[in-house]
Parts: sequence; structure tokens; C-alpha cells
Amino acid sequence: MIIISRIRTALAKPSSCAVDGCQPVKHDQRIKTRHTLALSLTVVGLMTSVSLLGLQGTKTRVAGQTSGAATSAVTDVDPWRVPRTEVGQPDIGGVWNFSTITPLERPAQFAGRSFMTAEEAAEFERRRFQAIDQPLGDGPAIDAFWLERGRLATVNDLYPTALVVDPPDGRIPPLTPEAQQRIAERSEANRRTEGPEDRSLSERCLRSASGPPMFPSADANLVRIVQTRDYVVIMPEKFHDARIVPLNGQLHLFPDIRTWMGSAHGHWDGNTLVVDTTNFTEKIGLGGRFDENLHLVERFTRVGPNTLLYEVRIDDPTTFVKPWSVALPMTKTDEQMYEFACHEGNYALLNILRAARFSGQVERSVPTDRQDR
Repeated sequence: MIIISRIRTALAKPSSCAVDGCQPVKHDQRIKTRHTLALSLTVVGLMTSVSLLGLQGTKTRVAGQTSGAATSAVTDVDPWRVPRTEVGQPDIGGVWNFSTITPLERPAQFAGRSFMTAEEAAEFERRRFQAIDQPLGDGPAIDAFWLERGRLATVNDLYPTALVVDPPDGRIPPLTPEAQQRIAERSEANRRTEGPEDRSLSERCLRSASGPPMFPSADANLVRIVQTRDYVVIMPEKFHDARIVPLNGQLHLFPDIRTWMGSAHGHWDGNTLVVDTTNFTEKIGLGGRFDENLHLVERFTRVGPNTLLYEVRIDDPTTFVKPWSVALPMTKTDEQMYEFACHEGNYALLNILRAARFSGQVERSVPTDRQDR
């Protein structure tokens, strides 16, 4: 939780240079002047003018600086404030992009470190994009143009080494024995390809990294948030499933009512929207990562004009040996969010099943032909 606090503190600085690309501003020291009754009116007038210029220079002040970060500047006259909706709630609406190549878990090369240097970040990006440009089999290369990987996430010009911020080692906790068995069974089913039920949830257009919880993936990393006084709608680009979150104190559904996206209710904690979600269907276990005991606490905080900090606490006691947390900065965008249309264009699943059946027919026909000979 210490790392979460550090990221929230860094992101909460108004007019962050990392977010808005501002330039450091020098701190003009207030010009102190004194005068005595013996001075002439001319000198007094001159001194007064100088004093006024000094006072004007102090309208800009330095907001503070974390180690390794560029100095940010805000103004006393018109500092950035969290925008409000017409009913006075913090405005987190709009379309947000959460694509990033920052790894979910901390790589071994950054063990024990929460942030990487600017030089390390540049080299990490270079190697990552180089790997993306490699061809797949005999086909053409799928380069960064076709993907939505984004770049490394930044927090006041600092580069986190992982999106996982708790445990402090930046690693997802180990799986429970029952989760290991479930995942092994799913892997075996994926090799069978006897029917669509054997394929992954994303191949069947049922559920993906868009969650909840929301994690960046190779494509479709946009989310649209729409607010009213009593509800917030969270609609990810991938599979365009709208999560309708009541803010009116509504309780969770009865325990025997389960859904793909769970039962969510939210409330405002200062400038942060807190969304508590339970009641997931056991079918999400088909994806391997979570099961029906998943409990999420998500936090959405507007920390700058173009930045929304997404934090999520993941508690799934039958899948992981302990809870874990992720912090993911999102960037406001003017991009249009188009329909994903997964089912309508999902010819890949049909082709996978056809190929598996054709392969099975060939395998069965070879021994028969040989025996006839």
C-alpha cells in the first residue's frame, strides 16, 4: 500500500509536467523593500513600483518535486481544480485510454525497485517495440501500427516498473492449489477443441482483459464513462459491455444471482469514485485468472486535466493466496469509441473448429488407408 500512496501523491499534483507536458517555472522571490520617512517622494514611488513587480512575480509558485521528477508549476491565482458535474460530483466522464507497455508484474531486472530511470525506460521501450515487430510464422510482421500497446506509464516523469503495486515486490501472489488445478484443466480443454466451450472466453467473445478488473491488452484499450447523479456507466471498448453502477446506496444482488461483470455499487469518497463489486458467475473461472469468489474494490480519481488514476484491489481467496493491487493511469482522449462487434466478425472461432475437425478426419483416415493396403 506504500507504493499506491506514492503513486497517488505524485499523480495528485496539479498541472503535472508528466501529464500535461508543462515546463518548469522559476520561483521568483518576493522583493522585500523598506523605506524611511527621510526618502523623497520620488524614491518612495520608485520603491513602490519595484515592490509591486515583486508581488506580481510571486503569483507563480513551485508545487514541489519528488526525487527524479521535473519541477511542476501551479498558479495561486488559478490552480487546477477537479472539474464538477452540474450536480457537484467530480467529473470523471469521457473517453479514457489505458494502453501501456508497462508490464503487469515487475521484471526480474527491476527487482526491489518501484521505478526505472529514464535511460532504462528508453531501452525498455526500444526492446519492447522491437519484439512487437517480429513476424509471426511465415506471415508479415504485426508491428506497432496495428496494435495499441501505448508507451510506458509515467508518474511525474517517473516510470513505474510494474502496474502491480501491492505486494511491494510488484508480483502477483501465487495461485492456490485449487486454482492451479482449474487452470490445468482449462489448458487441457483448449487442446481438445471438440466444441466452442473448449475455447477461451475471449475467443468466444464472452469476457476479456477489459474486465472488470481492467487491464491493458494488445488492442481496444478505451473506456467510456458516463455520469448521472445516481448512476455511473463504465463501458469498455472491448465487447462494449456497459457496467451500470448505482450510487444511491443500493445493496448487492442476492448471493445466488451471478453475472459476468458482477454486482456493483459505488459511492464518492471525496474526489474518488469507489466501486465495490461481487457476485461474479463461476463461469469466469473458465478464463483461469479468477473465479466466482472474486471481490473487487476499484477507485477512479481525476488527478489532472487529462489523467484518471484507476486503482483496483483484487481479493479472490480461492484463486490467490492473498489480495493484490494494481494502479493504472489513464489518459483522456478525443478518440471515438466504435462498436467492437466481436460476435459479428468472429470467423476465427468457426475456422478453429473446422480446422480441428478436418485435422481429426485426416488423422483417422491415415491408419485406415494403411490397413487397407
